[in-house]
Amino acid sequence: MKLTVVGGGSTYTPELIDGFARLRDVLPITELVLTDPATDRLDLIGPLSRRIFARLGHPGRITTTTDLDAAVEGADAVLLQLRVGGQAARLQDETWPLECGCVGQETTGAGGLAKALRTVPVVLDIADRVRRTNPDAWIIDFTNPVGIVTRALLKEGHRALGLCNVAIGLQRKFAALLDVNPAEVHLDHVGLNHLTWETAVHVNNENVLPRLLADHGEKIAADLRLPLPVLTTLGVVPSYYLRYFYAHDEVVTEMRTKPSRAAEVARMEKELLTLYADPALDEKPALLAKRGGAYYSEAAVDLAAALLRSAGPQHQVVNTLNNGTLPFLPDDAVIEVPAAITPKGAVPLPVRELDPLLTGLMANVTAYEDLALEAALHGGRDRVFRALLAHPLIGQYAYADRLTDDLIAHNREHLTWA
Repeated sequence: MKLTVVGGGSTYTPELIDGFARLRDVLPITELVLTDPATDRLDLIGPLSRRIFARLGHPGRITTTTDLDAAVEGADAVLLQLRVGGQAARLQDETWPLECGCVGQETTGAGGLAKALRTVPVVLDIADRVRRTNPDAWIIDFTNPVGIVTRALLKEGHRALGLCNVAIGLQRKFAALLDVNPAEVHLDHVGLNHLTWETAVHVNNENVLPRLLADHGEKIAADLRLPLPVLTTLGVVPSYYLRYFYAHDEVVTEMRTKPSRAAEVARMEKELLTLYADPALDEKPALLAKRGGAYYSEAAVDLAAALLRSAGPQHQVVNTLNNGTLPFLPDDAVIEVPAAITPKGAVPLPVRELDPLLTGLMANVTAYEDLALEAALHGGRDRVFRALLAHPLIGQYAYADRLTDDLIAHNREHLTWA
């Protein structure tokens, strides 16, 4: 079994490698290829990855290359974790929207649209190359904004699913609070990527969400940085990304006065690369846990195994086509819900009736994602403006007009049409 990681030079890659090595019985990889245009990073992360495999007794072969076509040739699955423009572009995404009082963030609002415009064309080019060399390969997308990127892939007919770590992170957190095995916790997780809610938490066929909120609500609310009455009033647990919507002005004030996440990650990456250069290092360093992406490796292994091995349907939260699951959204919308995963793909599980407070915001953001994808695929100032005007974190023509010009100015080198 051959897997290829596009963006294998990411400082996050050792987390994936650790998961592949520990869970080798679930996903028996024989060849793992790390591909990235950054040879300096591959020269550090490739040897470290091989040392991790060796320490944990994984017999698979790890190779590195800057040749994308060679890397994906014959791959059974291709994992995408790239960042077009690097941390420098992320820093811009988190900065210029603040100038007109809008959230600066790399996956939502104006910054999220900028990232989508930079990323979608690149991902589609990679997917076309995968299809030329192995049309049966699965593409598993971690690259943000996952919902829009996955929708672009599916629109072009690629075999693709999107993956996020919000659901598995909450599953593990709830399991710890309840003192049960994570495998016993099943979430009713619903929404769009980075716009999700847990509407029920099942343990032994019992919905324990009311008990979770009653016994551990303060802890959960503190982790989400939202007031507990918001959670108890809604009766659900939102993802931490909902804070950008539920406490927008508060978040903007914080962003204007504190160091950006991009600056923090850039500093952390520098430290990680220094650690990776140590030839004695043969495990992922503790610092990597602060980099973000907790439990991605477990989720990636589970998903790849379900897609590539005929072991019966496995249930997992993924980003996939709606196809009537949420009747208030178009069939071609990409939603993030539990699904039955087989080598044929994902079939979303039924979703119970939802509160209009949730469905209204989902419908609004889906409309934005429609327009964002059109802007990413076809370019043009008017398309960018329409997408920004549609976003519920912007929504005023004066802001949308200014942000359109700012977005184009800061991303011109990545926009072929600008």
